[in-house]
Amino acid sequence: QVQPVESGGGSVQAGGSLTLSCQDSSDTASRYYCMAWFRQAPGKGREGLATIDRDGNTDYIDSVKGRFTISKDNAKNILYLHMNNLKPEDTAMYYCGARTAPLCPMIADVFAFSGQGTQVSVSL
Repeated sequence: QVQPVESGGGSVQAGGSLTLSCQDSSDTASRYYCMAWFRQAPGKGREGLATIDRDGNTDYIDSVKGRFTISKDNAKNILYLHMNNLKPEDTAMYYCGARTAPLCPMIADVFAFSGQGTQVSVSL
């Protein structure tokens, strides 16, 4: 059973930084092939931002490349999203997802989510 829980959100001004964390203490965590960060703004669908597979390979959507960095502490089963130069359009609820199947597509439907998300709000 996938049980990652997000934390680290907050309110910042444009240009600021935040680091989100996602921790999973379940027995399943060691079997994840891929983990990812998604976000969902009010009235919009869940958007994939970044993925990382068990070998450390990463992928990002264009709008966050160079600003966001996904990383994982395998020993502690913690997933991070380091966000720099935040913009008002980054305002959303952020979620982490996990999957045990191979491949690492940035598609919300193929990931399992269990946390309630963490809110990021960026003001001018």
